[in-house]
Amino acid sequence: MSTPRNPAAAPTLGHSLKHLAIHLITPLLMCLGMALAYQGAFHQPEPHHLKVAVVGTTPQAQGLAQAIQGKAGDALDVRTVDDRAAAEQQLRDRDLVGAFVPDARNPELIVAKGNSDTSVVAATAVFTNVTDRQGVPLHVTDLTTPAEGDPTGQGLFFLLVALSIGSYASVAVIGAAGAGLSMKVRALVGVAVSLAVSVIGIVTAGPVFHVVDHDLAAVWALGWLYSAGIVLIGIGLHTFLRKWTTLAMMVLFVMLNFTSSGGVYRPELQNAFFGALHGFWTGAGFLEGARSVLYFDGGAGLGGHVVTLLVWLLLGGAVMVAAAMYEGRGRRPVETPEEAEEEMEEAVAV
Repeated sequence: MSTPRNPAAAPTLGHSLKHLAIHLITPLLMCLGMALAYQGAFHQPEPHHLKVAVVGTTPQAQGLAQAIQGKAGDALDVRTVDDRAAAEQQLRDRDLVGAFVPDARNPELIVAKGNSDTSVVAATAVFTNVTDRQGVPLHVTDLTTPAEGDPTGQGLFFLLVALSIGSYASVAVIGAAGAGLSMKVRALVGVAVSLAVSVIGIVTAGPVFHVVDHDLAAVWALGWLYSAGIVLIGIGLHTFLRKWTTLAMMVLFVMLNFTSSGGVYRPELQNAFFGALHGFWTGAGFLEGARSVLYFDGGAGLGGHVVTLLVWLLLGGAVMVAAAMYEGRGRRPVETPEEAEEEMEEAVAV
């Protein structure tokens, strides 16, 4: 006669609640981080040294520029430019948001909406106040031509979102499912994954939705650099952070990245913190680089944006080297199947 086996003791209520509470830490921190980042970046857009100009060398033009500057204070950075050609060149170099051409009957504001539609809206509001006092309408001339599928210029931001999610979500899968692979192999997989992400991005943004209607190869190359930087940084961090990697990637490449990219508001409409991040964060490097390619003929600081992406890619390589050295000393902890599964589920859910 066989002896019945005793079933494993069921976990106590306290143990179950503690286990649940630990797993709720990550989504709650994500909620807090997203609330702080997005509301902090976007809750009160106000101009800060918005660069505009009055066209002309006459005393009247200089007086108008001084009057606008005196009333606006730090909100605007008002200058005068000699003529229309000089104003257009500064707009194409992205050194100005708008240039006002005074005229008693047909005042004109020259802008480049490809730089930032929201910044142009702010500049238009400034000079509409001027022409309203004259009792004449303001004519707005845009030097850039929007893509067929992106009349507002916001499509590139959503391409940035797609590239980012595809990149950082892949990190958890590579780190968990590829835990038994060497760092070199994981790095090669990461490069291949970033290539796939960038191809998906440019195909959907180009032939499918026509957000990118020319220079597809250049925008794709920027997308691959951007994605590869994220993936390599994530693979390296996974060695040290394990189950906290997804949260760290969210902080780096969503909370701080989307908010500082310039896709919604450029730095002249943001507070000092997010405005400063725009100068060197990777999302801004991709987005502003793509804008330079599509709307400004590859000028307007494209080289600097490429350098930003390369620096982040090199940072990813450095993190991976550090991780490989750490693992080479036998310090890499081995994840349980349950931990690996939880990581992949978190990445998919995010």
